[in-house]
This record gives sequence, C-alpha cells and structure tokens, in this order.
Amino acid sequence: MPLERDHLKRAAAERAVEFVESGMVIGLGTGSTAAFVIQRLAARVAQGLHVTAIPTSEYTAETARRLGIPLATFAEHRRIDLAIDGADEVERHSLNLIKGHGGALLREKIVAAASDRFIVVVDDEKLVDRLGAHMPVPVEVVQFGWQATAAALGKLGGHPELRRHDERQTFVTDGGNFILDCHFGLIDDPERIERLINMTVGVVENGLFVARSSAVVVASESGIEIMTLGGGKSL
Repeated sequence: MPLERDHLKRAAAERAVEFVESGMVIGLGTGSTAAFVIQRLAARVAQGLHVTAIPTSEYTAETARRLGIPLATFAEHRRIDLAIDGADEVERHSLNLIKGHGGALLREKIVAAASDRFIVVVDDEKLVDRLGAHMPVPVEVVQFGWQATAAALGKLGGHPELRRHDERQTFVTDGGNFILDCHFGLIDDPERIERLINMTVGVVENGLFVARSSAVVVASESGIEIMTLGGGKSL
C-alpha cells in the first residue's frame, strides 16, 4: 500500500515546491512525503534556485546535504519564509493536524511556529472529519519518570503506549526523548487537548498542530487540490 501511494505523495510534494522562491529560507520536514519535497527542491537548486534550508531532523539534514541543498540553523535565521512538511492526519474543516509518527514532532513544531507560511503535503487518505480517526497523538516526553508522565496522560484519556523500534529497543528522538503514542479516539477539541497535554509535567511537546497550517496540498487520483481555511481550489 505505501508504494501505491508514493505517486500521489510525489505529485503533492512537487506542487508544494512550486511555492518556493529564490532567496527564501525554507523549513524542511521529515518523513516519506517530505523526502519527495527534498528531492524536488534539490532538483530546483541544481537548476539555479538559491535557498537556505533548516531541517527538522538529522535524517532530513543528511539527505538535504547529500543532494546539495544549503543548510542553516536558527543561529543564522530566526524566521523561516516557508516550511513544507507532511502530516499523519488533516482535519478537513479546520486544517488542524496530527504529526510526529516519523519521530520529529518537536523540531517540526518549532520550525512550523517560526515560519511565515506552513504548507502541508498529503495524499487524500490523510484527510479526516475529526482528528484521531485513525492515528494516535504522539507525545514527546523526557526519559526520566516517563512512566509517571504516561500515567498522567492516561488520566487525560490518552491511553499512552511507549513507542519502540522492536520488543527490546525503545524509540529515542533526535532530542534524546521518548515518544508516547496516545490513543484519544476522536478528538472533539484539539486545542484543549493540545493545551492539557503540554501542561503535563514531563511532556516536551505533542503532535497536535492546531491553527498552524497556511495551506494543505492534497493529491488524489483525480488531481491536486490546495485547501485553505477560505476554501479549496482544484488545480
């Protein structure tokens, strides 16, 4: 199934990269769809586009560097002109997101918050009427006392599950933290849940991205649609 959706991810990614203009500082996301963004951006850089990119993960940084995209950090640039990233779920009416199943949600949210525009790239299977329809909310937590943090998140109704690579190895983020995948079910009030999660001691950040999307580029078998809060536009 993932390979069957790759052509849609690529189409959406390539459309999103059309928003990039020479001289911009670009935020680069993490994950399978973001990988297509990086490939297309690298091709434009090779053709003469002048940009500087801030990556959201070590993997993204390595890939971008290998493909010839110039990189920078927040030490050089406090603001980002445009960030492009994927999402695990997109709520149709609000464009709120669940992100972080690639494990980079903290850096992704920092980049999104520092960006003048944040464009999300997905295939149509990621669209939902309410967040939590298919995916849990990833919550990045410090390793010390993670069991207590998990218990507190459980009281919020999150049913947390520690993310692992396998039965013996726990997943660790680039920041050295654990991720608890919290199964809230359908989420009626994402803004409230985001706030309550982040008020929990031991939580670093969570994968609810509320009111951060400037636009969502959606690819389906029928074509590309750009969704904004003002309404979608088919291309």
